[in-house]
Amino acid sequence: MNDQLSAPSRSSWPIALVIALLACAGLIVGIKQLHRTADTTPVSAPVPVHLGKLTASTTDTRLHRVPIDHDQRMAPNGTVVHPRHTTALFDSPSGHPFAKVRPKEFGPTWLPVIAHAGGWLRVLLPSRPDGSTGWLQASKVRSATTPYQIQVHLATRTLDLFKDDNEIGTWSVAVGAPSTPTPTGRTFLLGQLVDDNQTFSPVILPLGTHSRTLDSFGGGPGTVAIHGWTDPSVFGQAVSHGCIRVPADALDRLRLIPLGTPVLITRT
Repeated sequence: MNDQLSAPSRSSWPIALVIALLACAGLIVGIKQLHRTADTTPVSAPVPVHLGKLTASTTDTRLHRVPIDHDQRMAPNGTVVHPRHTTALFDSPSGHPFAKVRPKEFGPTWLPVIAHAGGWLRVLLPSRPDGSTGWLQASKVRSATTPYQIQVHLATRTLDLFKDDNEIGTWSVAVGAPSTPTPTGRTFLLGQLVDDNQTFSPVILPLGTHSRTLDSFGGGPGTVAIHGWTDPSVFGQAVSHGCIRVPADALDRLRLIPLGTPVLITRT
């Protein structure tokens, strides 16, 4: 009785053999079908790029059908890229071109990377709407790393400067008034403007973000910036049109920070 349980009877071998052969045949057919499906799947042709028809992503422009950055709580990791020449921006890796980015705006254009996929990089952009992003080909850009990060806290009205995740400076600053608040989210140092005729600040550091309440200010597109201020009584107050006013020693430190450095503005 035990021998009958531990091994199939002699008469059952033909049946088992037939079942095994059928299973193998089914597997082979399945594999052939898989290869046939893969071989006959059409490969989409690259979307042609006409740079002359694309809107340049600048602080003055508003983009349409642009992917928006929804992860606003964490600063990028410090990887920044500079387009070697005017380069198309895509709505996804190998997707459709919707805009372009140029090598220069306020000096060289450096953009923080927030994601990557194969040979594609997703970067923050300086255009409206705030949080605009785009994908570009890694082969079209020069890459670098900034060890710095700037954090602005609206509730406490302070600015913290970090290097390699270590705080190296903190200052009391002025932020936007309730009617013209400083926008929150992650952005970056877009450029540096030096104007000796400017009375309130010798250096202005435009960011890649804009006022949510002002379409324009002072003849510009409402770009939010970090800059100095002549009256120190404003520091610690919510009184600006959205810009971040900093003391002179803070401005001296911040003007040395590389372009593209991430800036995280929080409500806390």
